[in-house]
Amino acid sequence: MTILVLCSLLIIGLILLLAEILFIPGTTIVGAFGLLVSLSGIIYAFLSFEPQTAWWITAIAAVLNLAAFIYGFNSGLWNKFSLKSSIKGGTFDGRTDGFQIGMPGKALSDLKPFGKGIFGDQIVEIKSEGGFIGVDSEITIIKIENNKIIVK
Repeated sequence: MTILVLCSLLIIGLILLLAEILFIPGTTIVGAFGLLVSLSGIIYAFLSFEPQTAWWITAIAAVLNLAAFIYGFNSGLWNKFSLKSSIKGGTFDGRTDGFQIGMPGKALSDLKPFGKGIFGDQIVEIKSEGGFIGVDSEITIIKIENNKIIVK
C-alpha cells in the first residue's frame, strides 16, 4: 500500500508538471501544484522508507521530472502554438500611387465628407476638403496624405 501511495503521488506530480509545460503554460498554478505533489511524495518516501531508499526515490523522481521538463521544451509542441505569419502593410501601402495633385475626376457618390470618386479608370475613396460635394460633380485632387486623397 505504501508503494502505491508513493507511486501515485510521484506520477500525479509528474503529470501535472507535464500538463503545465505542454498544455497550459504560463498559469503556474498547475505546475506549482504538481511540484507540491511531487515534494509530498518525496517527504512520504522519507517518512515510510529507510533514508538510503528514500534518497534513491528522490533521485529517480528528480531525473524523471527533469527529463519531462527537457522533453516538454524539445518536443516541438510549442511550434503548434506559435504564430508563423505576420501582418504586412502599414499606414502607406501604395494605394495612392499614380495619383497627382491637380488631377481631375468625378464624384461617384455624395462626399459627406467621405465618398467614392473616379480618376481615369480607378475608383477610390476620397475626402472632400470643405464638406458636402454632390454626386457627379467635377472634383480635383488638392492634397495626398498617406492613403487619403483630399479633393475640392
